[in-house]
Amino acid sequence: MSARVRIRVGHSPDPDDAFMFHALANGKIDTGDLEFTHELVDIETLNRRALAGDLELTAVSIHAYAYLTDQYMLCPCGASMGDRYGPLVVARQPTAFDELRGRTIAVPGTLTSAYLALRLCLGPDFQAVVVPFDRILDAVSAGHFTDKPVEAGLIIHEGQLTYGDRQLHCVVDTGQWWYDRTGLPLPLGGNVIRKDLGTQVVRRVSYLLRQSIEYGLAHRDEALDYAMQFGRDLDRDRADRFVGMYVNDWTLDFGPRGREAVRELLKAGYVAGIIPSLATPEFVD
Repeated sequence: MSARVRIRVGHSPDPDDAFMFHALANGKIDTGDLEFTHELVDIETLNRRALAGDLELTAVSIHAYAYLTDQYMLCPCGASMGDRYGPLVVARQPTAFDELRGRTIAVPGTLTSAYLALRLCLGPDFQAVVVPFDRILDAVSAGHFTDKPVEAGLIIHEGQLTYGDRQLHCVVDTGQWWYDRTGLPLPLGGNVIRKDLGTQVVRRVSYLLRQSIEYGLAHRDEALDYAMQFGRDLDRDRADRFVGMYVNDWTLDFGPRGREAVRELLKAGYVAGIIPSLATPEFVD
């Protein structure tokens, strides 16, 4: 009998990732001699852990992947793509886009794709205050985070659907801005596998991740029941809508257009001087 191979999996505690990993997390598919253990932490923490090669399989921001190409490969499945939508900048009062310049904006981390998109959209003319993603709406409503002023916030995850409940106003949708600029979806997140696992294990892990996504899509109500426990302030209808935004055909496979979007985002970050070197994405075969 072959020895069990432990695969530590990192993903965000939000409905779309939970939906995607439901089958792997809850024994719905046969993983053979691969033993998956799951660690749920926010995406910026996962980005930082990936820099140290801490997890065998982990969700990361596409922005962070620019710094990970020596250790990790991108799975062709598991993408979170914003197709004409994406992270939002919200404020307490109706605000014109140009009025964001010079403002203090709460961001969910400087390695997130949301932050990269905002830098590309707005340039360096704002002051970023890093705030946990699930506290940004509170910070915008309050006008501060700890002792730091907050004039606007960069919203990811389910906050994209719930900001209006706080009477906040959308200033810019970075996914729509990116589409208007490039005609491409905005690649926000992906799943990466550590190269040192070897070709055979890397391919098996990628295949099992796709099976998990396919299981969720084929058993939507069951997977949504599991995902609901991670849907802060979401009722079932909005949770279903949010999952549909980020677990769909793009998630089954980046496809040629999705891969082009990854290349273009990384190139744009490099040309703008945000990413120090041009990263070439490498996908599991």
